[in-house]
Amino acid sequence: MKTRSKPVRLLATAAVAVTMTACVSGPAPVQANTAPTASPTPSSTAPQIPGTPAGKQLSWLFEAVPRAPIADDELAGHFTADFLKAVPAAQINQIFADVRGMRLERIVGSSDSQLVARVVAGGTPFEIVIVVDGAGLMTGLQFREPVEAKPAPKSWAEVDKLLRAVSPQAGFLAAELTGKGRCVPAHTIAADRARPLGSMVKLYVLGTVAERIKRGAFGWDTQLTIKDELKSLPTGKLQDRPDGSRVSVLEAAKLMISISDNTATDLLIHKVGRKAVERTMRAWGVRAKGNVPLLTTRDLFALKGADYPRLAKRYLSLSPGKRRAYLEQVVGRTPLAQIKPWVEPRELDTIEYFASPSDICRAYAHLVQQGDKRVGEALSINDAGLGLDRKQWPTVWFKGGSEAGLSDLSFLARTKAGKTYVVTTMAVDPTAPITEQDTLDQLIVSRAAFTLLTKP
Repeated sequence: MKTRSKPVRLLATAAVAVTMTACVSGPAPVQANTAPTASPTPSSTAPQIPGTPAGKQLSWLFEAVPRAPIADDELAGHFTADFLKAVPAAQINQIFADVRGMRLERIVGSSDSQLVARVVAGGTPFEIVIVVDGAGLMTGLQFREPVEAKPAPKSWAEVDKLLRAVSPQAGFLAAELTGKGRCVPAHTIAADRARPLGSMVKLYVLGTVAERIKRGAFGWDTQLTIKDELKSLPTGKLQDRPDGSRVSVLEAAKLMISISDNTATDLLIHKVGRKAVERTMRAWGVRAKGNVPLLTTRDLFALKGADYPRLAKRYLSLSPGKRRAYLEQVVGRTPLAQIKPWVEPRELDTIEYFASPSDICRAYAHLVQQGDKRVGEALSINDAGLGLDRKQWPTVWFKGGSEAGLSDLSFLARTKAGKTYVVTTMAVDPTAPITEQDTLDQLIVSRAAFTLLTKP
């Protein structure tokens, strides 16, 4: 039997969580009473903090942490209202107290909207991940164990060993994506076996939206109306907006990808139609029958969390045609208040979205070939802390997905020389949840895979 490692402790909103739900707590074990006194900002010998919006927030953290507690009005000048709603000021200040004395070791990765920094406090190394919005306010702040907590695999055999330790059902593909849109695998594990996707299905929703826009059906600036019957559960923030609020297709697409906003996803599915997304999946090579009819995120939550297992059993007993009607007439009308969270794996092989690692590589190939810069913008906002050197890897796309018993990560990255690679890891355990440490191991594997792909 596999021994589960202790979960990484996080302070996060969905913007930096690679799972479907954010976990709010302190950083990896750092004792405030053992942390040495340090200056508010990094010393003159420390690495320079970038002058980006995300970098400015890191500089503020180093200045603010030693003088915590920080007043509410000051916090409001650095965090979005949605973040402060999810993580109260008292909790932020308690965690600031725990990391007082932190010292910057290096910048792991940096872009205008996101930064990953390696720091040490009380002799314990950890990473800070910062994500900011267009106004420069933090939408996400994460303290986590460094990805170097385990040695990076130095061979494909070591990749296999680490992935098989993560879950009993592992899927993996590391491939070069040619200019003609062909995936050329370098290493695989069950790459053609369809597994549950979680929020990674949103790649296909994004592709469908971009295709409909290309055909002139609507535009990125088209406004969508948020209605109570179309709202889903977090992750995300659109579910908190009033009924009747408006959001552009572009904003919804960016939220769907960058913070895995479930309400944004359902608004876009409603706009293009379930069958359109199903057609995209088939056209892009996905053959798994479980994708028909395509579920909205609200459908999935209701089937697994409302009156379980009665709704789920009834749904699964129906033909595909009758399932569509059941979703519209019964499942889709289930009040969100009736949906209860679940912590153990449920129906991973029957009520989910499905594709293989090879399918995901082909999905990225199609997204690249669409040539829509807005697609790239959405996929570039959040790299899940992969932390590739942006001087060597100027383009990084990411989408992940998870629920209890499931953790998937997929990345596309392009070198400065113009070579493009895709790495996908899929971890499924139908008997127990995938822990945050397991997902961290997947991130270690993903980063190592890009190194192995480019070795001479």
